Amino acid sequence: MPKPLIIAEKPSVAADIARALGGFTRHGDYYESDDYLLSSALGHLVEIAAPEQYEVKRGKWSFTHLPVIPPRFDLKPIDKNSDRLKLLTRLIRRKDVDRIINACDAGREGELIFRLIVQHAKARQPVQRLWLQSMTPAAIRQGFESLRSDTELIPLADAARCRSEADWLVGINGTRAMTAFNSRDGGFFLTTVGRVQTPTLAIVVEREERIRRFVARDYFEVRATFETEAGRYEGRWFDPDFRKDESDPERRAERIWERGRAEDIRDACVGRDGFARDEAKPSTQFSPALFDLTSLQREANGRFGFSARMTLSIAQALYEKHKALTYPRTDSRALPEDYPGTVRETMKMLTDAGAYEAFARRVLEQGWIKPSKRVFDNAKVSDHFAIIPTLQRPKSLSETEQKIYDLVTRRFLAVFFPPAEYLVTTRITEVNAHAFRTEGRVLVEPGWLAIYGREAADPDSSLPAIGPVTPGAAGKPATAAGPVSAPAVEVFELTTKPPARYSEATLLSAMEGAGKLLEDDELRSAMAGKGLGTPATRAAIIEGLIDQGYMHREGRELVATAKAFQLLTLLRGLGVAELTLPELTGEWEHKLSQMEHGGLARETFMREIAEMTRRIVEQAKGYGRDTVPGDYATLETPCPSCGATVRENYRRFACESCDFSITKTPAGRLFEIDEVEQLLRDGSIGPLQGFRSKQGRPFAAILRITPEHKLEFDFGQQNGEAGDSEEAPDFSDQTPLGTCPKCGGSVFEHGLSYVCEHAVGPQRSCDFRSGKIILQQPVERAQMSRLLETGRTELLNGFVSNRTRRKFKAYLVRGSDGRIGFEFEARAPRKGAARAAAPGAGGEDAPATDAGATKSSRASPAKAKTKPRKAGASAAGARTRAGAKRAGARAEGRTGKGKAARKGKGEDTASRAAATRRNAQGEAATAVPGPASRAEAPPPASGTTGEGTAAGGPTRSQRGKRAA
Repeated sequence: MPKPLIIAEKPSVAADIARALGGFTRHGDYYESDDYLLSSALGHLVEIAAPEQYEVKRGKWSFTHLPVIPPRFDLKPIDKNSDRLKLLTRLIRRKDVDRIINACDAGREGELIFRLIVQHAKARQPVQRLWLQSMTPAAIRQGFESLRSDTELIPLADAARCRSEADWLVGINGTRAMTAFNSRDGGFFLTTVGRVQTPTLAIVVEREERIRRFVARDYFEVRATFETEAGRYEGRWFDPDFRKDESDPERRAERIWERGRAEDIRDACVGRDGFARDEAKPSTQFSPALFDLTSLQREANGRFGFSARMTLSIAQALYEKHKALTYPRTDSRALPEDYPGTVRETMKMLTDAGAYEAFARRVLEQGWIKPSKRVFDNAKVSDHFAIIPTLQRPKSLSETEQKIYDLVTRRFLAVFFPPAEYLVTTRITEVNAHAFRTEGRVLVEPGWLAIYGREAADPDSSLPAIGPVTPGAAGKPATAAGPVSAPAVEVFELTTKPPARYSEATLLSAMEGAGKLLEDDELRSAMAGKGLGTPATRAAIIEGLIDQGYMHREGRELVATAKAFQLLTLLRGLGVAELTLPELTGEWEHKLSQMEHGGLARETFMREIAEMTRRIVEQAKGYGRDTVPGDYATLETPCPSCGATVRENYRRFACESCDFSITKTPAGRLFEIDEVEQLLRDGSIGPLQGFRSKQGRPFAAILRITPEHKLEFDFGQQNGEAGDSEEAPDFSDQTPLGTCPKCGGSVFEHGLSYVCEHAVGPQRSCDFRSGKIILQQPVERAQMSRLLETGRTELLNGFVSNRTRRKFKAYLVRGSDGRIGFEFEARAPRKGAARAAAPGAGGEDAPATDAGATKSSRASPAKAKTKPRKAGASAAGARTRAGAKRAGARAEGRTGKGKAARKGKGEDTASRAAATRRNAQGEAATAVPGPASRAEAPPPASGTTGEGTAAGGPTRSQRGKRAA
């Protein structure tokens, strides 16, 4: 008996269809009934590929083979899903299958998945379309009663194919053209570009450019303490006549730019009486909408530091393995309008779920599940609806899975709770014609906030009364007024801050909203609700940019690398800046939308894409690496080799008369213009931070111009340490910073370290050394002097943990044995916390003392083995000394055949030299002896071991000069 084959996009959808239609028997990965065959894909099973003759291998990427614009695209099975593709092909070819029903997701991507499968299987049966936006049994049965014709969906299929093929053409040709351009002088410098990834990178680069251009400005605030009969409160001066200034966005109503004016305000108000007026009005706050994938990733990154990829992986496991969440790869934050019944069933399940029981029961008892458009709205549901818990109560969740499940479940409960209610009070206090503002907000009714542990505030937490309250008329705020005095008024000196770097949470938001700022109405409308990428791909895009070396993580911050800046410079200089702009996505979306509605032919769109790719390749072919246009600098300092002018170009700073040139990005760090000026003028600069080894580890170094006019690293220990024959350094022109805590000698600056005068030279008798940069925190001369004199620096806030890459604050303290360690700000002790550890023996949360190791470290021989070791005992240091000498002997650019290096035009080998620097801790140039436990984050900043890693000093394998 003939029967149709139903192909769903995912196994869970196939199972829902089987339950809704009934009568199915399962046979492995497919179902069969008297009326239907049913199976599913696993997302994409097939991908497009160029015909074999157009496939150019990596080693042959050159302009000779570009552009790649095949007349057609072949299909290639995705290896990991090949078994499922074979099953579907076998089912399609069954003799009793008389038609195929496309039950893939209702959208462009679902249409593409189905079309590629039936094309690969060479299906000849007629096709019908099941179009679902809700997965309730009733909605599924209704969908089968109103199947759509295949002809009706052909425009959508064309748009889906065009998007896929256009992305392939731009990605392949753009990447190969930029790679060929950057590899013209030898080597293989992979330079990837893409319609989504490159504009995303541009967002991060532009923020970094703003940070680098930012110039801090001092400003002042005046804050007063006011006194009433009922108590005290604080207020901040502001200008009631302030108007926003577009030309100076740093201006604020409360900021004062002249110290004298701030002091005049203080003097005019201190000790004077004033008068305060209150305006209090109720305010409500609704719960946030249900999660889509992007908002879930943002929340998890902000709360737990989870990467976008990690959150997607966990949510996918909760969906596939535990069946506890609905499909996570969604961009919808609403539910279908026929879902209230399913929601009630889910609430009933949660009434037996411990932490959620009371809230779920209250929702049901109060009848809060209502057909509100805020939650149930078909117009806001695309291929999939919002992420919510399923009827399946999860068991045996891991800690991270429980965190994500808890986020989704509490958000699900919260949307049905009433809003939180506040009483918001704005108090304006006037003293001697100067106005001060105080704002207070009291939580009156927690509403949905109760789900997150917030209860109504004590009335005593509100501002102290200033007089009787006068209730407002309908819609008007309540008011109060009364006299006050100002016994204390202070001036605070502050500094403006640069824009914050992107975290994954804020970058996801920027990608999601990338189309909102477009000026063209049609493009903005086309990108509405879409942005750059999709919820399912944004995490992979961010991870790809990191893997390709365009960004790196510093704690939760994403920082653009020199490679990213160079790519943006190249694309702008070549005149293909559209690859960096979200407008390209907007244009595509606008045209694909026209195609979906029959207003644009597929052939027309693909012809335009082919022309665009040809232009990208031709632009790249037309320039050399030294002729890429850009806003480049001409240096004031003359060439150190011939005295002529030095100019910046795309890759280097090069003399216009001789072959002198240096890279713009030694070891992945981009030179600032003033730094290059100083380097050429003085012959050296540093120590500078921000260099990175091939392993991605940050390090600091001094840079020098050699007598041969090459750029090299100098780690500052070239004098008096390589052997007894070398002379001791001359400190006669320096003022000592203080007295050595170990031998009583004088401490001086020496390269990257502060050293005892008896710790260098052939007659060394002391080993005190402390780095000038410790865990990326510069230690200024004044702080070292303070440390030597008092035993403790001020609180320093720029340390970066080797383990977590997060910043932390600490004091540097001197132990009784002369060792230098960390001490942390006092915190309230946590129940069951370990005893305070010795300097360097504790983690980031433990204060440093001189009492010795913790009990756990004394009890563990394994941990004891990781205590600081003498340099002579460092196997890693011994193994790398010979390699370090070889690296130090390399001239700039002496790689490959050496031809470019002899001309002075070769690639600098800073990152290669950096990669040879290794020590027992694995930290380059900012390394310190290992802690008592490898799990502890900041190692001790001690400089007494003689290993050369004291508080950031280099190891012996790093000493001396290195080719940069």
